[in-house]
Amino acid sequence: MPRTGINPARGRISDYRPSRVTLAMLTHIPDQSGYFQNRFDVMRLSLESLIAHSPADTDVLVFDNGSCKPVVDYLRSMRDSGQIDYLLLSHRNVGKIGAFQILFRAAPGEIIAYADDDILFLPGWLEASLSVLDAFPNVGMVSGYYVRSHMKHGVQSTLDFAEAPGHTTERGKLISEEWERHYADNYGRTWEQYQQEVSGVEDLVVTCQGVQAFASAQHMQFLTPKKIILEALPKQWGGQLMGQMKELDISVDSLGYLRLSTREPVTQFLGNAISEENAAVAASLGLRAQASEVKPRPGGFLARLYRNRTVHYLAQGLYNRLYTVINAYE
Repeated sequence: MPRTGINPARGRISDYRPSRVTLAMLTHIPDQSGYFQNRFDVMRLSLESLIAHSPADTDVLVFDNGSCKPVVDYLRSMRDSGQIDYLLLSHRNVGKIGAFQILFRAAPGEIIAYADDDILFLPGWLEASLSVLDAFPNVGMVSGYYVRSHMKHGVQSTLDFAEAPGHTTERGKLISEEWERHYADNYGRTWEQYQQEVSGVEDLVVTCQGVQAFASAQHMQFLTPKKIILEALPKQWGGQLMGQMKELDISVDSLGYLRLSTREPVTQFLGNAISEENAAVAASLGLRAQASEVKPRPGGFLARLYRNRTVHYLAQGLYNRLYTVINAYE
C-alpha cells in the first residue's frame, strides 16, 4: 500500500487572489568581479526600493537568471521573510528574452510592472505609472523615466495618436540637462556620446483626460498589460543572452499600442555601481546604500587606446568568449 493517510490540503480552499499588478524583476549576477563587482549592492538597493515604495496590494515576482550563490541566498531570504511572493531560480542564463518568456507568463496579475535590477524606485512611482495607463487608450508600455534617445524607434503609433484631433501636445526640448546627465552618467555614456545619440530628437508630451505623458518608453523599466506584452514577445525562443529589446519596443508599437513615460521622473537609473548622487537619494528615502568605489577612467595614451574601435572590438570579443568559458559549467 504505497499511500498512507489523506493529504491534509484536500477539501480546503485558498483565499488567495492575485493582485492587479505583479512587480516583476529580472536578476543576473553570475559573479562579484569585473563588471559585476558592485552589482549585488545595486540589485539589493533596486529590489528594496521597489518593495518599500510600492503599495502593499501588489505581488512581487523575481526571476533569477543564473546568479552566483550569495545573490541566490539573499533572494531566498527575501522570499522566506515574505518580501518576495514568488521566486523563480534558473541554474543557467537563458537570455533576457528567454527570461521574459518565463517571467511574464508566470506573473499572476493582469498588469506587469517590469524592471531590470538596476532601477531605483521613488515614492509614488506605481501610482503615477498607473494614472497614465488608465488615462490613455491602447497603452502597451509606461516607463517612469523618459529617455530622449528612445524617441528614435517604436513610437509611430504614439505619434499617430498625438496627431489625431482632440489631443493637446507640446513639442521641443522639454527635459532639463540634469535629467539627461543622470541617464548618461548611469548608463556609461560620455556627454559627447549622449549628445550624438539625441541629435535631432524632439520631445513630445501628450495630454489625455488631464494626464500628461511623454511619447516613448524605455525597456529597462515599464508597466504593461500582461496580454499585450505576451502578444508582442517573439514567437520563437532564440538564443541571445542580450539584445532584442529594441525589437520588442518596435513589436509593441507595430501592434498599434502606445509607448509612454510619466511626465516627471518617478524612477532613476543605478547602472552597475552606486554613485554618490544615487546613494544620497537612497539615504534621503531611508534606504540603506553606500556609494561604490569606482576607479577613475584612464587618461592619456591608455584612454586613446581604449577608445580605438579595433582595440575595443577585439577586447569585447575576447571578453565574450571568456565569459562563455567561465560560465559554461556553472
